[in-house]
Amino acid sequence: MNLGNRKKALVVDDSAFMRKLIADFLADHPEIDVVGTARNGKEAIEKVKTLKPDVVTMDIEMPLMNGLEALKEIMEKHPVPVVMLSSTTKIGTANTMLAMEYGAVDFVAKPGGAISLNLHEVKEEILTKVAAASGVHISTLTRKMTGRAVAKPIVPVRNELFVKKETGGGLRHEELRQKFTPIKSKISKTGKTFVIIGTSTGGPRALQEVLTRLPATIGAPILVVQHMPAGFTKSLADRLNGLSEITVKEAEDGELLVNGTAYIAPGGKHLKFSKTGMNHYVRLDSVEAPRMGHRPSVDVLLESAAESPELNYLSVIMTGMGYDGKAGMELLRKNGKTVTIAESAKTSVVYGMPKAVQEAGLADEVVDVHDISGAIMEILKA
Repeated sequence: MNLGNRKKALVVDDSAFMRKLIADFLADHPEIDVVGTARNGKEAIEKVKTLKPDVVTMDIEMPLMNGLEALKEIMEKHPVPVVMLSSTTKIGTANTMLAMEYGAVDFVAKPGGAISLNLHEVKEEILTKVAAASGVHISTLTRKMTGRAVAKPIVPVRNELFVKKETGGGLRHEELRQKFTPIKSKISKTGKTFVIIGTSTGGPRALQEVLTRLPATIGAPILVVQHMPAGFTKSLADRLNGLSEITVKEAEDGELLVNGTAYIAPGGKHLKFSKTGMNHYVRLDSVEAPRMGHRPSVDVLLESAAESPELNYLSVIMTGMGYDGKAGMELLRKNGKTVTIAESAKTSVVYGMPKAVQEAGLADEVVDVHDISGAIMEILKA
């Protein structure tokens, strides 16, 4: 069969109903053809070898070999972009974060459990993410992680998953600074400084590269917007906290912002901050509408920052679809003081958000993801 320029998709799920439903969804996309299905991880590995799909949708919880085990082997031996379908249980969200670490491009949360009769609610999300994943350069997913030690997976999937602090591994902070070429951008020596990070597709791996390589002594709070639904940001924060010297947590409304802590915006809520006296506090907003379909939104956080022009900002825009962050960065640079880093096209899983910032002339530095932590520390000490 001549598929022309259409992308070949493989659908993996242990439920015959879910396989047919997802395949029917994808059949509606003009640029995707479903070339096969698989019932478990073992079958998925074989069909990846024989059918050579351009993209795979993979359930996590399956018999014989679960999606995590299959994903790990596929990315090691026959790498291909994979979009995971996951449940919103505590274990499901934790293992979804592990799948991102193994090299999955993205995930879609099933709205109704393993057999999701209302999967049609996320049909457009599935189509968008599968189409985007089919065009990802595989080198951005298979590149060796260069941060601190990676936590070991817990299998089988249904077991309780624990994450603990790791020590050692990776380059030390002094080596990071020596490795990164000194840059001209500087943060003012006077005034409080905040680091702001915005990211989307490919963000969990990018955040691991960056946050796990920052020292606990970093002299700034770190505010993070990762496009992700409610329930998953807590698992992301817990996992990164277990791998990092800094503290990483899901942001809580009203909490004090302190140096050496990264605050990840909860799914479903915009992250803002406010000042009382000399202190700054988290403000979470679940009332303001999503921006471009996103809540949390990078634009909203940057707009909040622009309301405090007396502060210094180091803003980082990393991998992601679309252009969330561009408008907010324009406002922040107009009304406030920021040094802006955009992730390079070379390492971005999806070169959308950083491209928008760079092409608009809003980026002071364009940096590969594995050098961003070094750039942050170099700029903060400049």
